[in-house]
Amino acid sequence: MERGRDGGEFEWRTVLRHRAALRWMHWINALCLFVLVGSGLQVFNAHPALYWGQASDFARPLLAVAGGLPDWATIPGYRSLAMGRRWHFFFAWLWVVNGVCYLAWALAGRHLRDDLAMRRTDWRGIGRSFADHLRFRHPVGAEALRYNPLQKLAYLGVVFVLAPLAILTGLSMSPQMDGVLGGWLWLVGGRQSARTLHFAAMALFVLFFVVHVLMVVYAGPVNHLRSMLSGRFRVRWPRGEAGDG
Repeated sequence: MERGRDGGEFEWRTVLRHRAALRWMHWINALCLFVLVGSGLQVFNAHPALYWGQASDFARPLLAVAGGLPDWATIPGYRSLAMGRRWHFFFAWLWVVNGVCYLAWALAGRHLRDDLAMRRTDWRGIGRSFADHLRFRHPVGAEALRYNPLQKLAYLGVVFVLAPLAILTGLSMSPQMDGVLGGWLWLVGGRQSARTLHFAAMALFVLFFVVHVLMVVYAGPVNHLRSMLSGRFRVRWPRGEAGDG
């Protein structure tokens, strides 16, 4: 038992935070994204420049990396476009399959509706959630077991905006998909535009990962890592407050 700053008494409870299926899909997703970023940078190294439009304008790239990226930033660690493409395509399809499984599980188990769906109170609470993060305020009790509005927006954005963007732009870079995605390719402005958007999606995934890790460190890395490995999560619970423990 301990006492908070406001004089209230708290106790520690261990609860089930994440179900086994979610934990497995989380780590498969993490592995796939790690390899996809590394192998994608290997593919990018074959021509380390980005353009906008249908064709490459070598004189005016949107972004160019002289000499390419260092080997340690790519998978595999040596220069090989063929191997980079093999790694990238294999783990891309594994990532897609894992994502489809996640969506099916989230819909069937009501994870999407009950845990991630934005409600009126969530929209109203965005400012408060942001302020809590700035003040390093950690939620307690039942509040600690729910996703806050910023988490919901981040996860929904990744699942329904960023992931589809990465998949569609990745597919539209292949000439074999012109008959299926020709309209999409025209909409984004051409194959080189699709490549640039694909690279931008990768950068946003990396940003999401960095913020995600920082939030885990901020909220308690040991506790959160244990919850994603075993499901067990320790929560400070106000004494006398009802809830599962």
